Amino acid sequence: MSDAISFLSPRADVLARRAQIVADLTDLLPPECLVHEARELVPFETDAFVSYRRLPLAVALPRTTAEVSAVMRYCHRYGIPVVPRGAGTSLSGGAIPQEDAVVLGLSKMNSILEIDLPNRVAVVQAGVTNLNISDSVSADGFFYAPDPSSQLACTIGGNIGMNSGGAHCLKYGVTTNNLLGVRMVLVDGTVIELGGKALDAAGYDLLGLVCGHEGQLGIVTEATVRLIAKPEGARPVLFGFESSEEAGACVADVIAAGIVPVAIEFMDKPAIEICEAFAHAGYPLDVGALLIVEVEGSEAEMDATLKDIVEIARRHAVKTVRECQSATEAALIWKGRKSAFGATGRIADYICMDGTVPLSQLSHVLKRTAEIVDHYGLRVANVFHAGDGNMHPLILFNANDPEDAARAEAAGNDILRLCVDAGGCLTGEHGVGIEKRDLMRHQYSETDLAQQMAARAAFDPGWLLNPSKVFPLEGRPAA
Repeated sequence: MSDAISFLSPRADVLARRAQIVADLTDLLPPECLVHEARELVPFETDAFVSYRRLPLAVALPRTTAEVSAVMRYCHRYGIPVVPRGAGTSLSGGAIPQEDAVVLGLSKMNSILEIDLPNRVAVVQAGVTNLNISDSVSADGFFYAPDPSSQLACTIGGNIGMNSGGAHCLKYGVTTNNLLGVRMVLVDGTVIELGGKALDAAGYDLLGLVCGHEGQLGIVTEATVRLIAKPEGARPVLFGFESSEEAGACVADVIAAGIVPVAIEFMDKPAIEICEAFAHAGYPLDVGALLIVEVEGSEAEMDATLKDIVEIARRHAVKTVRECQSATEAALIWKGRKSAFGATGRIADYICMDGTVPLSQLSHVLKRTAEIVDHYGLRVANVFHAGDGNMHPLILFNANDPEDAARAEAAGNDILRLCVDAGGCLTGEHGVGIEKRDLMRHQYSETDLAQQMAARAAFDPGWLLNPSKVFPLEGRPAA
């Protein structure tokens, strides 16, 4: 499996100058901000897409925007590729380095610079964890809405790079809907500001282009994000169904009825069993699929919304309806869902896919996903954001068996093609990285890809930033 996805060949001239490059970086950064010994580089050789790994040339860990600018200016001058890295939680291989690249990690830039409650914004460095923003304003009655399952570890810079979402994105949107501004260092070291505290910025929507750029347009060092007032109340409810198809059809009907809960999360039977064994959340084990539906507002509002949802669920032969009765029970319900990826890792290796489909196609895609995985002789556990059709099938396999690993990757590619063919797309929040790079032509025409690559090249003509990612290696313009 390690040879299935190709990387660009390392630049021989850069490799030949490694000792000089390390010496020059030593002049730019203090000793604690530079990693270059082979043994110390190992933790940076991969991210959460652990099937692939490469040792970088060196790792720079700047503390300020000025230090980021100095490193970028140097690397640009000497044609050295740079791979940005946040917390390394990318599930698409977005932060995997290559042998001729300097990894630029932002973990030391982890300060919350300003909390501005009158304007309902926070200004944070890129290395601040997602959850830390909410924790810092919780006592004042606010929170930061995007909540990826990895929010305890993942950082804002990475969230911006991949346009991350989370369970509550159905109502509150993903990162791009909660991002107001960035400070970003361009490939030549130039520092620019996009957006700010105002709700709308003048000129072209470059901020919209930057959110989801996967580290190919520049290095985001600071972000201005939107803060939202906590709701009066919130209540998660468990709905158990006989089959995944019934659960998927229920989701489509809820949204079609104009009801927008704060979250609708899906688990099939394998996922229910895995998460319950880990979190003891009280999930029903006698159902084929489970929806976690969370509503919020006043008690009267929640009661009215739930009444409508229960009526729709009954039309789909719902077997179980259980409202949480306490904050502790609600926390357990979400603990089980948020722990799904880690809990699955206790029982098997897995690849986590990230295709998105129209809700009307959800039942069909779930059925075909099971058939695809069965065809390859593998198992799958489905757990995902059902409200916006962002699927996360976890394909279980044995990483120590190369043939098993190859089958898992092939099954994943077939599922992603299925999502596109059903009217969806290759990624909802994990990004393209290397995982989906060679499937881009299944979704986009050559003209589409050329336009996207032209926009990328406008920021980075030499293709030095995260160069092996997102776009197929064949057919790229000469750098």
